[in-house]
Amino acid sequence: MKSDLPPLDALVVFETVARRLSFARAAEELFLTPSAVSHQIAKLEQFLGFLLFERLSKGIALSKAGEDYLKRVAAALGAIGSATNDIRKGVKNSLNVHASTSIASLWLMPRLGAFVRAHRDIALSLSASPVNSDFALGQVDVDIRYGVPDWPNLVVEPIFEENILPLASPDLLMREPVHSPTDLLERPLIQSTVSVVQWRDWFSSRGIDTVPERFAFRFDRAAMSLEAAVQGFGIALESQKIAAQHIANGQLLPVFHADWGIRVHAHFVVYPERNAQRQEVAQFLVWLREQAEQSL
Repeated sequence: MKSDLPPLDALVVFETVARRLSFARAAEELFLTPSAVSHQIAKLEQFLGFLLFERLSKGIALSKAGEDYLKRVAAALGAIGSATNDIRKGVKNSLNVHASTSIASLWLMPRLGAFVRAHRDIALSLSASPVNSDFALGQVDVDIRYGVPDWPNLVVEPIFEENILPLASPDLLMREPVHSPTDLLERPLIQSTVSVVQWRDWFSSRGIDTVPERFAFRFDRAAMSLEAAVQGFGIALESQKIAAQHIANGQLLPVFHADWGIRVHAHFVVYPERNAQRQEVAQFLVWLREQAEQSL
């Protein structure tokens, strides 16, 4: 097995040169001479049996083989760096989870205490943002993403099926009753700009070609759209699953029967296949699947 591994110092030099696209700048960053950097690259190319860089008249560029190799090597080096930092900080059995903001705050957080209590030996770190994590940096083990699943070279699992339907506060529905889908055209509507299901999709599913010319409010987070609906600002088109707590406590009501919703898979747990070999990640994935099953 060891004979299959290239020298680690050569890999570090390769990643630095690929990132800086300059032997000289890589040498400065690594406190080496340019000739030493060139030697390490030549040694690695000889070991691999293919060229990593194309030498151009004005600098260098990654070869196609070099690009493919970098995608895998950078992730491995990032994982090594992350593990090393954890050990230096005294963090053992670490688990770093990243999630899109709305599912993190509205679905994951209310359940996460159960995971922590069941796995007290795991040092869990949770971050949330609308930007997908970069596994090549080695800082995240699992990512919970929202959107259309187009993430090559990663394991992508749908978490659950969601029903997207109009939701409104009881007060709003009392002030402005809604009896049919066409009534919504005369009501204040809230648009979630990044949602995979838009109002035009929902109206179309009810056989209505007309869509509102303007919306009362527009948000780029489901959590904000739901909060605006709770406040009675308008009617949101959101996931019944993500809004479950709002519905359970009576803050929001489905405007129509659930059969009038649009069912989609929009949230996915994403990770490099190698990450699932870590016990902490495997335990989290089992727990996440159980939670998703219970919430169906």
